[in-house]
Amino acid sequence: MLAELSPGPVTLVGYSWGALLAMLYAIEATAGRAGPVPARMVLLDPAPASRAFRDRFEAEFARRQASPEIAALREQLAASGLRESDPAAFRQRTFELSVAGYFADPARARDLTPFRVTGRVQQSVWESLGEFDIVTALRDLRVPSLVVHGKQDPIPLASAAAVAAALAAQVLWLDDCGHVPYVEQPGEMFASIRIFLDDTESLVHD
Repeated sequence: MLAELSPGPVTLVGYSWGALLAMLYAIEATAGRAGPVPARMVLLDPAPASRAFRDRFEAEFARRQASPEIAALREQLAASGLRESDPAAFRQRTFELSVAGYFADPARARDLTPFRVTGRVQQSVWESLGEFDIVTALRDLRVPSLVVHGKQDPIPLASAAAVAAALAAQVLWLDDCGHVPYVEQPGEMFASIRIFLDDTESLVHD
């Protein structure tokens, strides 16, 4: 999540977990428990907005990771001898397969820069949210927002739609795009962000 940290109006731009954090921050700021209240938000493929949506996401991601297509890619890697001949390349390919289910086309995982997620920390964050549902609280926000979401994201479209409706946000649904729009559809994603920021520029300079 990125923020313009200044005494003036704040713009929040968040992706996935960062988008969820941006919304949680905006809720707290609007309630007077944090500040300042953001002037605008850009939410890219936001993490599930409720426990129910999270459960649907996890089930869908698990289904994709167990798909015949990804299973075949794992078998190819195991038979390739890459583990012994090129351990670094083997680790890279293993990472790609671990995230392939996030993509509309699993092969596009090759274009993603590797990153590390600590499962214990991730699970701790989820548990700290409990039986959460932030949609109702979002209705109290008066923050101009843009929601961008891939149509093939394993995070349910219904979650992003509920967020957008609660915020009365502008929405961009990206075709042939999963959870990684900056890899799968960067041109359309960045163009929509530029338009939104241009259209709301007066909010951060008035």
